[in-house]
Amino acid sequence: MEQVLRVEGLKASYGGQEVLHGVNLTVQRGEKVVIMGPSGSGKSTLLKCIVHLIKPKSGRIILDGEDLSDGGVDLKKVRAKTGFVFQQYNLFPHMNVLRNLTLPLEVVKKVPRSEAEARALQLLKAFGLEEFAYKYPLQLSGGQQQRVAIARALIMDPVLLLLDEPTSALDPELRREVLETLVDIAKQGRSMLIVTHELDFAEAAADRILLMDKGVIVEEGEPWELLYRPKSEMARRFLVEIRAVVHHKPKS
Repeated sequence: MEQVLRVEGLKASYGGQEVLHGVNLTVQRGEKVVIMGPSGSGKSTLLKCIVHLIKPKSGRIILDGEDLSDGGVDLKKVRAKTGFVFQQYNLFPHMNVLRNLTLPLEVVKKVPRSEAEARALQLLKAFGLEEFAYKYPLQLSGGQQQRVAIARALIMDPVLLLLDEPTSALDPELRREVLETLVDIAKQGRSMLIVTHELDFAEAAADRILLMDKGVIVEEGEPWELLYRPKSEMARRFLVEIRAVVHHKPKS
């Protein structure tokens, strides 16, 4: 199977401290890979290094056949190949939902405005968000804003969709609607690399789970195997802690 992403020996520092200590991973075309791990294990840093929001210290990142370690790489072009969904939506508050989706198409891919609007409306309809096209982000719920952010990432038709804890800022009810959207996207066969602690989503949608701790990948495997038969003591301890948090969350 063709690799859409290969990371080799990736090291990165943040705030003067080394956060990634030689990470290796691959994502096959169409594969959904979930990354889990304790806070501070380097998960978000890894995603940001892939699109050079954080510059790696050393190692190689090969995206869609292009070696990003090459100093001559056009990062704008590289980022146009990826869709990045952050924890906090990052929508433009002064633009309506439709304009949030059309602007990247027009600026990055030079799509004419009328065509961009037609594509955006079609995608919003597929997401059940068509009625919000002319509303502004602050007029939407957190779950609706995050689904708009996902739609904005998808409208660029990325070779790889990167999601950094897309449900962590949401309450349980809104979290569910975003997770349902992500499961639907996963079924479409798009390559995805997702940082999340949502065990149910990982089990339902992931092809593979990677578990990070202290800047390295300590275990990886198919969802059922890793979630129910983890090999390492670290994985067992982490999963017990996550399940305890989920069990004690108040119901919506």
